[in-house]
Amino acid sequence: MRLIVMGQQAFGKDVLEKLLDAGTDEVVAVYCEPDKEGKPQDPIKQFALEKGLPVLQPAHFKDDSTVTALAAFNADLMVMAYVNVFVPEAARSAPRMGSICFHPSLLPLHRGPSAVNWPIIMGSNKSGYSWFYPTDGLDEGDILLQWECPIAADDTVIELYFKNIYPHAVASALTVCDLFRAGNPPRTTQDESQATYERRCTVRHAKIDWFKPAGQVYNLIRGTNPAPGAWTSRNGETVNIFDAKLVSGDGISGRIMNVSDDGVTVQSVGGRILVKRVKPQGGAKMPAAQWAQEAGLKVGDTLGE
Repeated sequence: MRLIVMGQQAFGKDVLEKLLDAGTDEVVAVYCEPDKEGKPQDPIKQFALEKGLPVLQPAHFKDDSTVTALAAFNADLMVMAYVNVFVPEAARSAPRMGSICFHPSLLPLHRGPSAVNWPIIMGSNKSGYSWFYPTDGLDEGDILLQWECPIAADDTVIELYFKNIYPHAVASALTVCDLFRAGNPPRTTQDESQATYERRCTVRHAKIDWFKPAGQVYNLIRGTNPAPGAWTSRNGETVNIFDAKLVSGDGISGRIMNVSDDGVTVQSVGGRILVKRVKPQGGAKMPAAQWAQEAGLKVGDTLGE
């Protein structure tokens, strides 16, 4: 088959590399976002150019000429791997068999741009990814295939996505092409009654409320590690919290209950958070024990002020 690969960053690059290494299909063009001033070249663009592939970077697909240029590649399928730009029907349907898109959740759950963060933050025990037929609605098209994995009690975004979903999803690009090549690829309608949508997880969402149940606080820390990074404050300055552990104990919420070589233990409702790694405002990431020493933290101090 003749393929167009559309994507960004490392995931798009690794999908492209996987398809090229397989050698089963011909990649006739690569699409990615426009270059950003002052930012490094997108990995998928750099890799595609090294392989001598045509690279196109339209800011949008509103112009007929942009769609015409895509159609001129006479592709059989467009594989959309991590796409942020809206691609209208005219462009999606230009390849002979249309387009297929990746999303890192079990659709129709967690539609939207932070689909790896929110399942952890919400305390879900499973996640996965979907390849679906994109429509004009956000992550609303029929499903081609899905893969499910558990979310362990201590998983962060790093474990769930980069160590679990990511490698399996990259390899699945070959399965996707095989399904189209075989003819009559599966289509399963999404159950709209089960659909959820969450907006992008930002710094605003990552603020810790120590007066919430400890389990919820811990899920927020896990679900924003490494980005955008859960945070609290001390004496008016922001402190990002990364690696942590849920431990037992009672006390006044927000109070520091223990300071040791293991880290800083902070009380929440019904339990405590052992903070292991932080990033003080204006500083670098460091062990929480080092931060405690440098900041002069002691038992009884309060965070969140």
